[in-house]
Amino acid sequence: MTDSPEQDAPPSDPQAPTRSGFVALIGAPNAGKSTLMNQLVGAKVSIVSHKVQTTRAIVRGIAIHDRTQIVFIDTPGIFTPKRRLDRAMVTSAWGGAKDGDLVLVMIDAERGIKGDAEALLDSLADVHHPKVLVLNKIDQVKRDTLLALTAACHEKAEFSETFMISALTGSGCKDLMDYLAKTLPEGPWYYPEDQISDLPMRQLAAEITREKLYLRLHQELPYASHVETERWEEKKDGSVRIEQVIYVERDSQKKIVLGHKGETIKAIGQAARKEIAEILEQKVHLFLFVKVRSNWGNDPERYREIGLEFPH
Repeated sequence: MTDSPEQDAPPSDPQAPTRSGFVALIGAPNAGKSTLMNQLVGAKVSIVSHKVQTTRAIVRGIAIHDRTQIVFIDTPGIFTPKRRLDRAMVTSAWGGAKDGDLVLVMIDAERGIKGDAEALLDSLADVHHPKVLVLNKIDQVKRDTLLALTAACHEKAEFSETFMISALTGSGCKDLMDYLAKTLPEGPWYYPEDQISDLPMRQLAAEITREKLYLRLHQELPYASHVETERWEEKKDGSVRIEQVIYVERDSQKKIVLGHKGETIKAIGQAARKEIAEILEQKVHLFLFVKVRSNWGNDPERYREIGLEFPH
């Protein structure tokens, strides 16, 4: 059974002061950061796929626990960059870490400390905010291994607390939320009570389509593909017409996205339309187009669209 942090929160004391703050989530690619943020916020605000580096820009998800508004900053996975887009994402992730009141450092307990995770821990000395260690996927690992992993992480960096969780099932997430709610500083809330993300709906809709694209084609499609919402029209009948363009770098990739007789793009569109409609709570007419834009990974304008700084 999934524990939803919202349902398990104790009744608020209306006399208690409000608290608020920013909590940055950092980790190696595919450590489960986006899954955790969606779990803690209680709604889909960050896209999740098997493909590494799915989160490209910083996404904020907003949760209320007791009298505290917690603004989670989901950052791109931190790894050794090879290309310009990679460099922009890693710079963005470290920037996000420095923006938080505290930093959750997420480690995949199954993979342990190796490769990108080890490099990340070695770099934490440059992050001066309080750091909390979050071991994810604990249901996949024996207790002795978890204890040894915890000790090894604490040898490499200074953590104020450690939490063992499963982002997928919600196990351990309530304890983490309780800790954050009492640790963040007193102060007014930053966002309205019913807001769950600072991402504009046009961008969130594009992110959802990009997720469906990756879930469908994660083996075949290079991750240098990009989705933009080009038209958003509210209709008189209460529905919305959305037109989006999927940009790829080569004609061969366009054929993969379209699929035989357009079957692939139709399936992607159906999955994206269903989820966008659930979030908007209105009927959605979604139209997808595929265009080739060669070398978009070196185009400063595309970086601004995604919300990244163009690295020179």
